[in-house]
Amino acid sequence: MRVHVLNLVIIEDSPADRLIFTVMSAFADFERDLIVERTQEGKKIAKQHPNFREGRSKKYTKEQLDLAVNLLEKHSYSQVVKITGISKSTIARHKRVLHES
Repeated sequence: MRVHVLNLVIIEDSPADRLIFTVMSAFADFERDLIVERTQEGKKIAKQHPNFREGRSKKYTKEQLDLAVNLLEKHSYSQVVKITGISKSTIARHKRVLHES
């Protein structure tokens, strides 16, 4: 194994080099654990806020999607995409969800 650390020497397979690599790896793992811990703490605090919603916010409202599905009765998918600006896959997904309900 051979690792080249910028602004340092090349770390090869000697005992001293393996020690340096192990210490640097330990610090990297430690930093990652700290990031995860801080993220979880921040999420816990955010959940206490009454308007907290986890995940990505919706791009289109239910009314917009319902309108697009209704337009499919008289128009093709391509025409509905041009009219609404909503992608074909999003319209098809919403239509499928409506029929499953």
